[in-house]
Amino acid sequence: MNELISLVVSTYNRPDALGACLRSLLAQNDRNFEIVVADDGSGPATRDVIKAWAAEAGVPVGHVWQEDRGFRLAEIRNRAIAASAGSYLIFLDGDCIARPDFVAAHRRLGEPGYFVGGNRVLLSKVLTEAILAEDLEPEVWPLASWAVLCARGQVNRLMPLLTLPLGPLRKRLADEWEGVRGGNFAFFRADLDRVDGFETSFVGWGLEDSDIVIRMIRAGVKRKDGRFATGVLHLWHPEADRTQLAAHRTKLDELLRSDRVRALRGLSALEQDRGTRAVGQ
Repeated sequence: MNELISLVVSTYNRPDALGACLRSLLAQNDRNFEIVVADDGSGPATRDVIKAWAAEAGVPVGHVWQEDRGFRLAEIRNRAIAASAGSYLIFLDGDCIARPDFVAAHRRLGEPGYFVGGNRVLLSKVLTEAILAEDLEPEVWPLASWAVLCARGQVNRLMPLLTLPLGPLRKRLADEWEGVRGGNFAFFRADLDRVDGFETSFVGWGLEDSDIVIRMIRAGVKRKDGRFATGVLHLWHPEADRTQLAAHRTKLDELLRSDRVRALRGLSALEQDRGTRAVGQ
């Protein structure tokens, strides 16, 4: 796969973490990509970080913003999809740091008829604060350093940082939706169009990633495992507000009882109103 890749980076009022994320993306070995920051209503500090990194990026960097009306990750991702140009889209949370071969690994794994679900290493609060305060570059640290940090309880595991050629094993969970996390997964644009993107009626944290994965598999797009290839470093943050999780679980159960493939309110329902703006496209 040699086409342009669009990296959709979601963020909300965490400019320090976003800066670390963008730094890691701009040091990728594979340069045939663009970045579209999907901004769910952040203030000016986030805009300033994006402008600063875009000025020295060497790849296109866009900023899609919507008004802050609560946690609307699904909707801002749809808006970023609409503003992007790539035939393959990688979705990454803006508090995740990618190692230099992240884009290249996703490109290698990209295959028609499949989406890719990656994984992550969770960093402690202490380690996260040190990385951000001292402008450290953990994406280039050797495995031995991570082993020491793991032994000290500063990261939760090492396995996502290993690189292994799993071959056919990557498709062993082809029809399983559980366990895929939206902070690191990738889809072909044609498949996103087929399911009409993310379900924007998910407002509040949780399960919008499961919703799109279920609909993808139902549409005939199989799961491909990105573990031991695409692992990212997830900076610590306080636990998200989960007050809507029960309602989202009910919504997901309704989807599972149905045979629906397309979003009820997805890409096709987008309205480019005054609450949305695109910068740098």
